[in-house]
Amino acid sequence: QVQLVESGGGLVQTGGSLRLSCAASGRTFSSYAMAWFRQAPGKEREFVTAISRSGSTTYYADSVKGRFTISRDNAKNTVYLQMNSLKPEDTAVYFCAADSDYTTAYARRTARSYDYWGQGTQLTVSS
Repeated sequence: QVQLVESGGGLVQTGGSLRLSCAASGRTFSSYAMAWFRQAPGKEREFVTAISRSGSTTYYADSVKGRFTISRDNAKNTVYLQMNSLKPEDTAVYFCAADSDYTTAYARRTARSYDYWGQGTQLTVSS
């Protein structure tokens, strides 16, 4: 059982920055690969970024490469998403997710591969 709670969303202007946090419960946080997904109004949930169990490897959707950075602090049971150079198309509800399985590149980017989800936090980027 893992509980995930996102925080840090808000309203920012185009070009601005924001950092999201995802706090996880339990003693086995380091055994989960973690990811961020997002969902905009009227759209399907899409993959944003993921990080390996140790934090040594990261993965990014093409749309956020060079702008977003995922990191984790296993001692604090927390994963972060640093978002820079924000664009209006980044506007969405951002969800933190955890996966207990080793994944392929395809599964890593598929929402149904993940076992646990947070409630989401809203990011709005104004033009």
